[in-house]
Formats: sequence, C-alpha cells, structure tokens
Amino acid sequence: MENRETYGQVVSLPPRSADVATAQPLVQGPCALTDVHPLGLADPAGMGFVLAQLPQDAGPVLWVQDHASRRENGRPYMPGMRGFGLRVPVLQVRVSHPRDVLWAMEEGAGCGGLSAIVGEVHGAPQVLDFTATKRLALRGEKSGVPIYLIRSGDGGVLSAARERWRVSSLPSDAHPHDPRAPGALRWQAELFRARNRAPGRWQASYDADRPSAADRLHLVSEADVGALDAGHPRSAELARG
Repeated sequence: MENRETYGQVVSLPPRSADVATAQPLVQGPCALTDVHPLGLADPAGMGFVLAQLPQDAGPVLWVQDHASRRENGRPYMPGMRGFGLRVPVLQVRVSHPRDVLWAMEEGAGCGGLSAIVGEVHGAPQVLDFTATKRLALRGEKSGVPIYLIRSGDGGVLSAARERWRVSSLPSDAHPHDPRAPGALRWQAELFRARNRAPGRWQASYDADRPSAADRLHLVSEADVGALDAGHPRSAELARG
C-alpha cells in the first residue's frame, strides 16, 4: 500500500473499497466549528493541533477557558505559542463555568475583527449539548470566523461540529542537528466525524515554514485495511473479508 503524504490536505480513501485507483484530496481549511478531543490526561496535543492551524498574522485570537480546563491543562503559554509562529494578540478570557465559555465564544463569533476563536471545556458538562454546539456552528458559519473547541476529558458525545478530531501526542521527530534533542512535534490525529470529508487517521506534524494556516499541518496517512492498493491481486478478496 502506498503511504500518502500531503500538506494541508486529507487524502480520502473510501473504507473497504478495492475500486479506487486514485484518491481525490479534499483541501483542508478552517470550518465553522471544529471539536478537538485530546485522548490523554493533561495531553497538550489538543492545544498544539489547534495552534498549528491558527492564522499567524491576521486579527486577534480569542481564547476562552473554564476553571476545570485551567486546573487540568494549565493556561496558554505565550512564549510557547510564538514557537508556532503565532504573532497576533491572544485575548485570554478565564471564566468559572462551561456555560460562560459558550457565551463568550458566541459573542466573539459575532466579531469580524477576530481571526479565530478557541474555547476549552473539561469533561462533558450538560450545558455542552448538541443545541449549544449547533448555535456555535451557526454563528461561525454566519461570521466566517473559525471556531475550535478543545474538549479534554470528553470521549466524544453528540455535537454539531463540522469536524471532530481525536488527537494524542507522539514522540517527536529526530532533531536535524542534535540527535539528543527533540525535533518537530508530532501527533496522532483521527478525524472520526466530518461533513464533506471521509474519516481517517494520520500522523500529524507542524511545518513552521509553510506560509498559511491552511497547509501548516503535515499529514501522513496511517496504514489501514480500508486504504487498499487497488492494484494488489488480493485487494478485492481483502475488501470483501
């Protein structure tokens, strides 16, 4: 099976199909609402995955956290964010309750001067239901401001998000100049729900040299039974099995 790589694109291989000779890439870009579910306890993968997609030199970013998220995951560290190339102001809002996170995000989504909105909610509080996420998604579609919701400690309950990712940290790449030092950050990223895009799993890394947020995520597809080489003589048999 060919291991496909792409910058800022998701290679869509329909599951268990032996009839696909050439996959059609779907261009990745910001959508109205994206759910990001870090899998590990206090895993920074969710924050890193979102930071890699934020605009570097547009308007300010609104970042909202509830008390539980600050306690479990810590606060955004601005010097570390600059390591992702983020040069825009980050407006940090700290609230106590998840409903206040949702209110601040909705209000921010109506402000065209923002380049993105990031919210953090820990656990699966009752206020974060399908209706609440639907309101966020509609606000984001109307204003054109991309919204990212980092949901730590939440296995993935019902949501109206246009894309839903599970992410976890992987060992860093080798450093190009010092084998004893960590290299580029890497994550395992699984798109498990999406509109207009096939689900899949990738190893993701951040490429600081790419010019825009739409192509700074370097996605390498993982081996999967559904991604079969159509030219393999046993591919049809494997697909049927």
